[in-house]
Formats: sequence, C-alpha cells, structure tokens
Amino acid sequence: MITADFLIDQADLIATCAGPAPRAGAAQGAIAAIPHAAVASFEGRIVFVGRAEDCRHEVSLRPDATVLDAHGRTVVPGFVDPHTHLVFAGDRRDELQRRLAGATYAEIAAGGGGIVKTVAATRAASQSELVAVARPRLAAMLAHGTTTAEVKSGYGLDVESELKMLRAIRQLAEEQPVALSATFMGAHEYPVDYRDRRAEYVSLVTREMLPAVAREGLAEWCDVFCEQGVFTPDESKAILREGLACGLKPRIHADELALSGGSAVAADIGARSADHLIFVDEAHADRLAAAGVVATLLPAAAFFLKLGRFAPARMLIERGVAVALATDLNPGGGFTPSMTFVMALACFGMNMTLEEALVASTINAAASLDRQDVAGSLEVGKPLDAVVVNGPLSELVRVGAPVIGAVIKNGCVVA
Repeated sequence: MITADFLIDQADLIATCAGPAPRAGAAQGAIAAIPHAAVASFEGRIVFVGRAEDCRHEVSLRPDATVLDAHGRTVVPGFVDPHTHLVFAGDRRDELQRRLAGATYAEIAAGGGGIVKTVAATRAASQSELVAVARPRLAAMLAHGTTTAEVKSGYGLDVESELKMLRAIRQLAEEQPVALSATFMGAHEYPVDYRDRRAEYVSLVTREMLPAVAREGLAEWCDVFCEQGVFTPDESKAILREGLACGLKPRIHADELALSGGSAVAADIGARSADHLIFVDEAHADRLAAAGVVATLLPAAAFFLKLGRFAPARMLIERGVAVALATDLNPGGGFTPSMTFVMALACFGMNMTLEEALVASTINAAASLDRQDVAGSLEVGKPLDAVVVNGPLSELVRVGAPVIGAVIKNGCVVA
C-alpha cells in the first residue's frame, strides 16, 4: 500500500496535464484528464493520481491525513504565472483614468508617466517597504490559484536599486507559499538621465549590474524590453549574451507594440521565452518554433492597455510554437492577479480552446521557466500543487464568479 497524508478524493475530473513539456501544435490542448479521480500526496509530493476507485485499494491514509472531498468539482494543477512585475512601489492608477479617456501608452510615457514614474517611487522605497507592498499582491495571486510565479526587477535602473528589488524578491520567496523565479531586468527602460547616453547605460547593465546580480546569485533569468524606442535588437543581444556569460538564462519582451525584432533575437539567442508577441508574423513564428522558444502571451496587458488587438495565439499554435499564458501583473497595464481571467481572454480574445489555455497556464508556463519537473502538472513524484474548481472545467472562464474552491501548495491547503 502507498502511504499518504493528504488526499483530494472523488473529483468529477482531474486534468493532470501530465506528459512531455512544453506542448506545441496539436498537443497544446492535451490535458490528460481522468474522470472520477483522486490525487494523494505524502510529505508534499504526489504518490498517487488516478481513478478514485483504484485509490481506495492502493493508498493507505495516515490517521492524521487531510481529506478534501472534491465531489462535483474539478481539480487542475496549480497555475504558473511566468511573467509578472509584482515588486514595485508607487501608484499609477491615475494613468488608467487617462487611458480610459483616450491617452495612448506612448503619450502617457512622454508626459512623465509609465515605467519611469514607477522607477522614481521604487528607488525611494526600502527593501522592507517593497516586500510589504508586494505581499498582498502575491496573496491575491495565490487566492486565484497561482502557486508558482516569475518576478522581474526593472523598476530600479541603477545598480543598488536593481539589487534591492531582487533581494526583495528573494525575501518574498522565503516567507510565503508561492514559489518564485527571479528575473533581472535592468534593461526595462532607459533612465531619464541616460536617454542621450544609451551606450553608457547598456555598458552599466552589462559591466556592473549583471556581475553584481551574479555575485549574489539573485536571479535565474535575464530579460530585455526589445521594442521601438527602448532597446534595439543589437542592444538586446549584447545584454542577453552578457547575461548568459554571468549564468543568467535569456527571456525577452518581444514585438509588443510593433514587429520590432524581439522574436528574431529570441530565436537567434535561444531564449527560453519570448513574451507579448502581439505583432509577431508567420515567418518569425516559424523561427520561434524551430528554436524551441516558448511564446508567453499576455492578453490582459493588451486588454488593459487598450491596444486594440491580441497576440495571434491561433497562428502560433498552428505553426508549432508552444504557447504559455501570464498575467503581466504590473503597476501600469497589468491590473489582474487572476490566471483564470487571463484564460478567459485567451479563449474569447485569442481563439484558444479551454484545454489549450489550461495547458498554457500550467505545464507550458512551467516549461517557460524550466520548472516543468516540479510544477505545472499532477504526476507522481512532483509536488502536489493544485486548484480545486467549483464545478466543471468550463467554470475556469466564468469571469467574476467564485470558481476557486481551494488552492493546495506542497500538499497543504493554503487558500
């Protein structure tokens, strides 16, 4: 008999999302569902997943085991949010009102808003203040089912402020349930005082920031905002290559506001993920597929920024690119902590099926962070990170409804 100390029993359906990752093409929608199922864990790791009837014969529960009755409900892997900017100080909700009145992203930035406004507030905040304001954001993400997330720096734009942000991310990772993967993004924008000295700022990122980050082991990833008016493809390559030399794996903000070369950089440098991709075309999609780059799409960002279009998810899937989804939680254009809202936008705005959106929010999102071995699916040997959905799978795209019945992290109910 298998010993277990935690059991989710009698689920109408468990979408395990088990199998190889990342999933691309026809496999994008393979959720490996088991009807009338159960999943059990011992000391946080899954020891059984399968039919509830088989569980009764194969699993022995400890006397103090926790049993969660999931009759009438669906169980899915804990969501993985692979693109967030959740550590920041200050408030830019006034920009939302301006945007609703018709102002564009570029107009707001030109008026002193956007990233540089958050930079000023973040530089002025202490590490403890950054941690304090980030905690409730993480708690909201957890309540919406996110059990693993990526978090970027990028609102410091000088050596000490970037290190401060990354230390805050490390502290948050140690003191709350959501597993965090840290990304250094000193190349998020040019500071105001470097606008006429771009080469000097690139040098600051590559020669001072990256080595300092590497010395403290503060980040796993290096990211760059490759976009018109921000970092060029050549600048992006230089920064990401130096990141690789410092032991940081590459990912990139690509083709969000125009076909600006970011997807080509991702393919050339072998980035794990190319994010946004609102303007990517078929030729560049083919390059991403050939290079094995995951396309991390952020429909909530396009929605809140009122860009008038979403990334071409259907085309990317048909061209064989593995698609992941993320919230892009941030102070200016990422106003949701909810991966289920992102899934709804993916289905109704980007023509993804519900199954494709679920895979994109779990195992493919985990693969975009190189976490597919420890997150994103319900398989024996992996940590039991799960979401219990109140009702059938389709409840996941009921926006505004209380669809999350419970959130489990490492075999414990945490929300």
